[in-house]
Amino acid sequence: MIAIVDYGLGNIRAFGNIFNRLNIPYFYASSPSELLKATKIILPGVGAFDYAMEKLNSSGMRETLDDLVLKKKIPVIGICVGMQIMAKSSSEGVSDGLGWIDARVEKFNSTNNNMYPLPHMGWNTLIDLKESPLFLGLDQNPRFYFLHSYHYSYSVDCSIAHADYCNKFSCIVNVDNIYGIQCHPEKSHHNGVTLLKNFAELPDA
Repeated sequence: MIAIVDYGLGNIRAFGNIFNRLNIPYFYASSPSELLKATKIILPGVGAFDYAMEKLNSSGMRETLDDLVLKKKIPVIGICVGMQIMAKSSSEGVSDGLGWIDARVEKFNSTNNNMYPLPHMGWNTLIDLKESPLFLGLDQNPRFYFLHSYHYSYSVDCSIAHADYCNKFSCIVNVDNIYGIQCHPEKSHHNGVTLLKNFAELPDA
């Protein structure tokens, strides 16, 4: 069953509403014992990198998440800041990230604030999509909703999709059972619903 990690960040109810419509079982996990029931994990997040890590570490679920993801290979998808904290660090703050992805999060280098205001907010097209079960049934040029000022660099080896704002950046990554998506599938209409359904249908560990 899908566990939506409830550590005080992210609109977790929006994910629940989508899974209700799809008749996909899920639950909200706010303790290590609840997490142990998960066969897949959604790690949401909004706001600042350091604050997200502080909230996750203080939730008591950090060690269990590491064990489920890194040792038991439970499929996990991080959304927005949930993706960013999977990296090793961020220029936004000083805290260490989870370190699940060999990457650093950087701020957009926008020299033209009139053309590229921050945050990057609104609809954008995914490009350079690699073959992935997450992408089955998406539109040919799928558009997703974004809201962020920090991002993974274009050169991250595990990128499976990019977007372009100021410059190309990595917006979806994948290493084994670990997925991260910078955009918001819960706000991205049918493409977002399709991506979440595809994640739910990945084989269990």
